Amino acid sequence: MATEQDITALVEKMTEERDKLLTQLEALSETEAMSAPSDAEGEAQWSPKQQACHLAEMETAYRAWVKKALVEDNPDVTTVRGEQVDIPLEHAHEYKVEDLAGQLRAQREKTLSMIEALEPGDYDRTASQPMFGTLTVLQWLRSYYRHDRMHQAQLAGRESDFKPNFVTGSEPDQRQVRLQ
Repeated sequence: MATEQDITALVEKMTEERDKLLTQLEALSETEAMSAPSDAEGEAQWSPKQQACHLAEMETAYRAWVKKALVEDNPDVTTVRGEQVDIPLEHAHEYKVEDLAGQLRAQREKTLSMIEALEPGDYDRTASQPMFGTLTVLQWLRSYYRHDRMHQAQLAGRESDFKPNFVTGSEPDQRQVRLQ
């Protein structure tokens, strides 16, 4: 069962890593925020604006997965989707950096509100997803700040020290054709 210390550390890391990411994002000019490295692969090939939209979309997905884990015993969340964000990835370049940062702040506030309502035993509940396997609610929630940290590195143009543990062994191509 998660302790008060575990929960406090979780919220602190979620806040700290999101704040770092927002500082990086908001320091970019509009032109810089729309440029992407041509030699990168996977999500690293996205522009900072696209990464910001992706993070907002994934925030809703993780939150939906956690909510499903709270009402069902170890549900398969493969087909569970989060709510639609105001600025989807496909439209990232149509918006200003400040709009994308605002969306990230609003999504994190929703997540932190959800966390406030959790009981310590809720953190032990599980949900399964083929890409990540079976994780506890605490592990899903820790994914948020680790995901932020990974994209901080990409925004800075460096390799991330965090590598998700994909069950398949490698990152699936989440870009699909939707961006071209």
